[in-house]
Amino acid sequence: MNLRAVNKTRIKYLMGFLVLLLIEVLIALYIHDDFIRPYIGDVLVVMVLYCFIRIFIPTGVKLMPLYIFIFAVGVEILQLFRLVEVLGLENNRLLRVIIGSVFDVKDIICYGVGCILIMLVTSICSKVYV
Repeated sequence: MNLRAVNKTRIKYLMGFLVLLLIEVLIALYIHDDFIRPYIGDVLVVMVLYCFIRIFIPTGVKLMPLYIFIFAVGVEILQLFRLVEVLGLENNRLLRVIIGSVFDVKDIICYGVGCILIMLVTSICSKVYV
């Protein structure tokens, strides 16, 4: 892949990152329901991470969705051990939201769904753009 193609790929991932991040922020600020915020938000968060990483590593990492899933599960497990409280951050709302403060197996399932969607979309796109 030449430099121009790599830069186009990075721009696509940057745009995807910004759009998904905006959606996540809007969900966090304005949606307080029992489905979109807890489930769709968790599906989207792994997609946000994927797009962010792909800005800097645009090619050559086929297992990236798996690595992101492992990372997300690791963060979720840290919530089980109350990392926010251990670090004394329970009063910092922003860090409490970013790190999370409540372990939930359903979050892990949502991360898995998000990573499967990433694999499906990247597979479809790679066939379309070849």
